[in-house]
Amino acid sequence: MKIKNIVTLIGLLPAMVFAQQTVPISKAEVLEKVVQQNNKLKIGEQQVLAAKGDFNQTNAVFLPNITASHSGMATTNPLMAFGFKLNQEIVTQADFDPNKLNDPSQINMFTTKLEVQQPLINMDGIFQRKAAKAKWEATQMQLARTGDYLALETEKAYMQLQLAYKSVAVLETALNAANENLRLANNSFKQGYLQQSDVLAVQVRVTEVENQLQYAKSNVINASEYLAVLMNEEVGGVLKPTDSLMVASELNAAETLSDSRADIQAMEFAAEAYKQNYKADKMTFLPRLNAFGSYELYDDEIFQADANGYLFGASLSWNLFEGSKRFGKTQKSKAEFYKANLELEQYKAESQLELNKAKRMFQDAQNNLKLTELALEQSKEALRIRTNRFKEGLEKTTDLLMAETQYSQKQLEYFNTVFQHNYALAYLQFLTKN
Repeated sequence: MKIKNIVTLIGLLPAMVFAQQTVPISKAEVLEKVVQQNNKLKIGEQQVLAAKGDFNQTNAVFLPNITASHSGMATTNPLMAFGFKLNQEIVTQADFDPNKLNDPSQINMFTTKLEVQQPLINMDGIFQRKAAKAKWEATQMQLARTGDYLALETEKAYMQLQLAYKSVAVLETALNAANENLRLANNSFKQGYLQQSDVLAVQVRVTEVENQLQYAKSNVINASEYLAVLMNEEVGGVLKPTDSLMVASELNAAETLSDSRADIQAMEFAAEAYKQNYKADKMTFLPRLNAFGSYELYDDEIFQADANGYLFGASLSWNLFEGSKRFGKTQKSKAEFYKANLELEQYKAESQLELNKAKRMFQDAQNNLKLTELALEQSKEALRIRTNRFKEGLEKTTDLLMAETQYSQKQLEYFNTVFQHNYALAYLQFLTKN
């Protein structure tokens, strides 16, 4: 008995959840919240900021490196002790006494130093900067395409919610009709016009519709929860669309793929980044020219500056050989550059193929929409005729049940076809968006 109660409770759960408060929401509101709150978009924004940070780091190719330090030392080393005195400008004639030179007393040295290093010519760094900029632009395009995809996914999820509510409405109407037919069948059975088997057939139909309605209500809850996830929002109830599921207007889609589409541009920028990295690796074979300078303050007491001095100059460095490490790195970056170009061409070809398939899918959806609309009208008229004849005792129960079942199925097929048509149109717009 307990098991039976548990099974009954589980069966009633969708209806119990469905009965909670509904939250009306329009498609525009959903799209706005997805743009503002979706976690995938927030993750993409952080990726763009990270790429921008990598690009900003390359400012070091042009800007100086400035450091400041303060150090303290004490020594009795003869050479260092004499050098400390020279830097502090306290050398006297007595300091040249051989005994003091060879065995000096401890001397303290506090140094404040400001040092500047200025890159002048670093060709590899310049191309690395270009690669970082291309990578940053690629992540921006990826974020834009993610936004386009989420708009499509939101459109689809909202239409699924609309379709789920339409299914519930159709099945509730079908259930009311089935219950009315069951009432008529029971009356006819009592009057001796129908057999027990006919009444059981109507009861089976009522049970079937009840089961379908239960699943339809579960689909409403599933679609509502998915929309809530897309919006990244806690919803205190079941979402209910305020916009109706209607046939969307058609568009003239582009015949060819646009190179200005965000995801294709992202791959082009990525290929450009590999190209600049390849050039940067080749530039490592060239010398580097850097300037440097420092200003120093000396004293035998902390944070004092009784003596000072400066130093400046330039260095030309050329790393001639690193055990073929640079050769291997250049070979790798060249292969990655060619690979990125091949992947770009392959992606364009696959995208054009997907566009061609989407056009055919949309054309099929248009044709199917016309057929299902006609079939819906025919099944509606057939049900009306058979219902009237059944009330007059001129129609078999099985024929009425068949007509009723067919009409509800055609209604569900029609709304599902509207969904397929609208999604095919939205997907085509997604593929042809510049």
